[in-house]
Amino acid sequence: MNIAMKTKTRTGGWWTRPALLVILLLGTLSFVSAGKKDALQNIMESGTITVLTRNNAHCYYIYRGAPMGFEYDLAKAFSDYLKVDLKVVTPTWEGLIEGLEKGEGDFVAASMSITPSRAKRVDFSDDYLPVQQYVILQKENNDTKTIEDLAGEEIHIRRGTTYEELLNGLKSKGVNVKIRLYDDMPTEELIRMVAEKEIEATVADSHIALLNRRYFPDAKIAFPLGQPSRLGWAVRKGESRLLKRINDFFEKIDEDGTFDKIYARYFANVDSFDYVDLKRYYRRVERRLPRYKETIQETAKQFGFDWRLIAAMIYQESHFNPNARSYTGVRGLMQVTLDTAREMGIESRLDPEQSILGGVKYLKKSYDKFEDVGKPDRLYLALASYNVGYRHVQDAQIIAQEKGYDPHSWADLKKVLPLLSHRKYYKKTRSGYCRGREAVRFVDRIVTYYDILKRDAIG
Repeated sequence: MNIAMKTKTRTGGWWTRPALLVILLLGTLSFVSAGKKDALQNIMESGTITVLTRNNAHCYYIYRGAPMGFEYDLAKAFSDYLKVDLKVVTPTWEGLIEGLEKGEGDFVAASMSITPSRAKRVDFSDDYLPVQQYVILQKENNDTKTIEDLAGEEIHIRRGTTYEELLNGLKSKGVNVKIRLYDDMPTEELIRMVAEKEIEATVADSHIALLNRRYFPDAKIAFPLGQPSRLGWAVRKGESRLLKRINDFFEKIDEDGTFDKIYARYFANVDSFDYVDLKRYYRRVERRLPRYKETIQETAKQFGFDWRLIAAMIYQESHFNPNARSYTGVRGLMQVTLDTAREMGIESRLDPEQSILGGVKYLKKSYDKFEDVGKPDRLYLALASYNVGYRHVQDAQIIAQEKGYDPHSWADLKKVLPLLSHRKYYKKTRSGYCRGREAVRFVDRIVTYYDILKRDAIG
């Protein structure tokens, strides 16, 4: 017997040489497969993680040369957590999962709802934000009040979304809704089209709908469609180690408050909506702002601020009325006090250029006092100081620290400032009574007005 042609098995059988070669080949392939690097190892070795996301107002955009956006900030925090650089890729909506499968990115972070159909192609992280889908209608539409009323209506949505699945579900239940599909059309654009009466209706996730009604107040959030869903990040099938790091990350930022800070940066006060105020704001920005825009831009640049922020402040203070006067005696476009005017070297508070110069100069002085506070909280604390004074904000910081809050967090100081109007708290402070709730309202409104002005400059 030619031993070279056969090899004895452990059980006493025999293999021919071709059979042995097959076994050896399979073993080699198994070894290679076992040694194949997974996504997390590639990320850590390369020092870069690539996120697939969307270029829109709630995911990722460029403003004044800097990357921003809710999903971007979360993804950047995750890359910092891994101690690697972040690369951003923005495919079409339908190209997100396809790009992930092709290896064009390591994970998808694009406000994507977790659905059974998507879960067949990708692995989802733990959810990080619950959302509800809403029907968006023209403000004047008072006839469509329920899902049943959608029969005969034409609803315009992006192809490949949960909205499409929900509407097809309605059709299967006998609600004869008309569906108009668009390839890669941003939800924000469809909301704009509703507001400007170009289309009848669309559908949007709650956080997108709430954010965009400040941009398009003539589009109303009508009623919910379907059951609430959850947003999650997606990785390629089988990338369990990367998925675990993502889930650990979400748990960490939920516990330490980082998630709440990022969320507040983009969706603060979206629940607060004053249709009349916003319509008035849009009118006055269009009619009055151009008179002062050049001065605002020059002065803001001189002191290192975004001119749109200063314009938002001026609207909050005076509605662009140079002769405005409050019951407390402050006057002019930026409602400068007499003492502040003297301190800033301003002779006439009613002179628009002097008022803008004095107000911005004073804001910069307040801003510089919070040099140990990170962005964007530093700006919010400076705005609060502009309204009620630096010492009152200091008092609020002390109380925040005593309560175990972060004295450098605007989200925490918003809870504390209103307490300064209660004797239980202000009697222990250096500066005494303060209408802290007004300071919170002052900052929140400016942030809303500023956000509206920024939108036109988003790249």
